[in-house]
Amino acid sequence: MELTYLLTPFFAWLVAGISKFLVNSLRAKKLAFDLIGYGGMPSNHSAIVSSVAAIVAFREGIEHPAFVVSLGLAFVVMLDASSLRRQVGKHATEINRWNARQSAQHASESDRPVLRERMGHSRVEILAGILVGIGSAWVMNLLNLTL
Repeated sequence: MELTYLLTPFFAWLVAGISKFLVNSLRAKKLAFDLIGYGGMPSNHSAIVSSVAAIVAFREGIEHPAFVVSLGLAFVVMLDASSLRRQVGKHATEINRWNARQSAQHASESDRPVLRERMGHSRVEILAGILVGIGSAWVMNLLNLTL
């Protein structure tokens, strides 16, 4: 059984996650466990879907229908990461500011939850995710894992 198709996106997720943790830790000058989650460099989502498209391209060729499907999926996921989820993060920032102003005016209402503001990705973060995904697929293609 061919395991490369199954393991490639998991490998890309792992590489992107470790890279994101290291980048965040270097930027914060401390171990950045509190920054794990959505957003940041590189994009895990972009790495995962890019690795799927790349492993299909490496194994089957770009003429194969599975490549077109995986490429379409990759575009949808990356557009979502750069637009919709980024807007959600902007909304969370404004809601948190509004809640902070309200809490300052009304001390009894200070128990409002703080929304996560780090959502979505910049184009550079998505590009880094694509490169991680393609690189991960290239490594997994070389390993050629079968059972």
